[in-house]
Amino acid sequence: MSSPSRPVSGGLLDPKQLIASLPDAARKLDPRGMVRNPVMFVVEVGALLTTALACRSPGVFAWVITVWLWLTVLFATLSEAVAEGRGKAQAETLRRTKTATVARRLVDWRPGATDAAEEEVPAAELRLGDHVLVEAGQLIPGDGDVVEGVASVDESAITGESAPVIRESGGDRSAVTGGTKVLSDRIVVKITSKPGETFIDRMIALVEGAARQKTPNEIALNILLASLTIVFLLAVVTLQPFAIYARAEQSIVVLVALVVALIPTTIGALLSAIGIAGMDRLVQRNVLALSGRAVEAAGDVNTLLLDKTGTVTFGNRQAAEFLPVGGTAVEELADAAQLSSLSDETPEGRSVVVLAKETSGLRARDEGELGEARFVPFTAQTRMSGVDIGGRQVRKGAASAVAGWVAGHGGRSGADVQAVVDRISQEGGTPLVVAERADGAAARVLGVIHLKDVVKHGMRERFDELRRMGIRTIMITGDNPLTARAIAEEAGVDDFLAEAAPEDKMALIRREQAGGKLVAMTGDGTNDAPALAQADVGVAMNTGTSAAKEAGNMVDLDSDPTKLIEIVEIGKQLLITRGALTTFSIANDVAKYFAIIPAMFTVVYPGLEKLNVMRLHSPTSAIASAIIFNALIIVALIPLALRGVRYRPSSAAVLLGRNIGVYGLGGLVLPFLGIKLIDLVVQFIPGLR
Repeated sequence: MSSPSRPVSGGLLDPKQLIASLPDAARKLDPRGMVRNPVMFVVEVGALLTTALACRSPGVFAWVITVWLWLTVLFATLSEAVAEGRGKAQAETLRRTKTATVARRLVDWRPGATDAAEEEVPAAELRLGDHVLVEAGQLIPGDGDVVEGVASVDESAITGESAPVIRESGGDRSAVTGGTKVLSDRIVVKITSKPGETFIDRMIALVEGAARQKTPNEIALNILLASLTIVFLLAVVTLQPFAIYARAEQSIVVLVALVVALIPTTIGALLSAIGIAGMDRLVQRNVLALSGRAVEAAGDVNTLLLDKTGTVTFGNRQAAEFLPVGGTAVEELADAAQLSSLSDETPEGRSVVVLAKETSGLRARDEGELGEARFVPFTAQTRMSGVDIGGRQVRKGAASAVAGWVAGHGGRSGADVQAVVDRISQEGGTPLVVAERADGAAARVLGVIHLKDVVKHGMRERFDELRRMGIRTIMITGDNPLTARAIAEEAGVDDFLAEAAPEDKMALIRREQAGGKLVAMTGDGTNDAPALAQADVGVAMNTGTSAAKEAGNMVDLDSDPTKLIEIVEIGKQLLITRGALTTFSIANDVAKYFAIIPAMFTVVYPGLEKLNVMRLHSPTSAIASAIIFNALIIVALIPLALRGVRYRPSSAAVLLGRNIGVYGLGGLVLPFLGIKLIDLVVQFIPGLR
């Protein structure tokens, strides 16, 4: 069972986390780092300027403005520090897996060789292409692929999943991660990563925020905020000559306060925290995003490609029905089907035994109860399995294979059998024909077992949600078109691609992208790597090959293909949160205009008193109240920035309307109330009356 998704807390609601983040927040006040955030850099320069002026000409008003300007900058860096700090604990857990592991490097290893010389070296000295031997109880020293052997591996340090997993050479479950532990057997691993560039190194860098790059959308928003800041700086600079002409010259402290009130400080302070928190929400769901661009792209996805097996369906076909032919009783068919499946340890074989028990009350018999029974295993050549008990022979398998066996033993498969087989195939199922031969008589067909892919519960509802979000879903499968169509209709996907080869997936993705759409897909095999690299959001399964993980821009540590739907929702939540808080930030500046502009010029232009709709006590208390509110609102919104605005699947028009209605109107009304309440307090402070 996958580890459950951990909900994101409000961040500042945890006092310990807040206190622990304060040193990091203070370090981020370094102007060399702050310059990357133009809005808050202007506030910091203003704080330095007012500090110098307050030291030269001390006064309550000057010091109050100075202190709250510094708090504004500190709260901005605190939001980023808290967002980054939320991954510190997980990073420390990961770092503990990077112990001083000693690797057993094999010298001149060749496939099948048993006499390769060993040498013990520190794991940090391993190089690309090295082969290492790992046995039960030992840690895997680096990322790689199993090239020989099969073993049970404990990956709980990486995925949080306590159940061990099987890793074996060949196929799509050969990739192993450094720091995980082999629980049984022995494997030879080919190292596929350089020192310092392992999977764990990338995870540590991600959760600590050290390697987080700004996304194109975030860069564009930063440019917009910087442009607004420049515009308002010019406006305030040119305002002073007019003020002097009107004999209402303003102090530098007041002008700095005006600049800070005009520029969008709220979103400027929270923008970085929103981006970090979006990636952190993915990490908390055991998804490693290798780039911030991928998280953002997930929010704009138009087309979702989903593998049928393991995503839309459970992945193992289950026996759903016994269909007897030629007058055979259901109980007789069930008995023969159960006998032929006793040695079949596949999920399909187990499901036949279970169905026989549920429909006919047949107790599951142990192989030892059957005496001299000889079990015939399934092979790719015969495409059948079965059992011989005394003079009775029972066979179960593909329709054509069983028909050939029956004909070879003096019997024949009638048209009624073929009709049942055709009907099951057209419905998207898999027909298994059961036949027997008793005491040397001619063989005869008893009936057909209907195996079907079981669509996961709730998938149709999930696809309906995606449709409301404007996302088109396409199911990818290697099945024939008839089977694919049946499953697609039952699951409720918009379209399907049957008998899909790697080049077919690539062509489909390119067609969608040529139409201006963003595409997301999942994959785990080497044959999925080209499509994962081509997709805008490529989610590779952690159980997959190294090629798949290198090609994708996200890795799902739980290897749950359905998580792609959650990833899209998290991406949309990131974009919605950023849009909502930008709307709030711009709207909440309006109240500050009504507080500061009348305070600056009412003495010279009494008519401006009409703009003092909040009836603030005095010019100094009005300016101080606006600046204090400007700082406090950042603190109040940090939990929302970290948690994210709640996302509900709906159209872009509905989302825009909700943003304007809730955050636009809220950003307009709340500051009027907040500034007025603060004014009622500060008017009693000497020097601010």
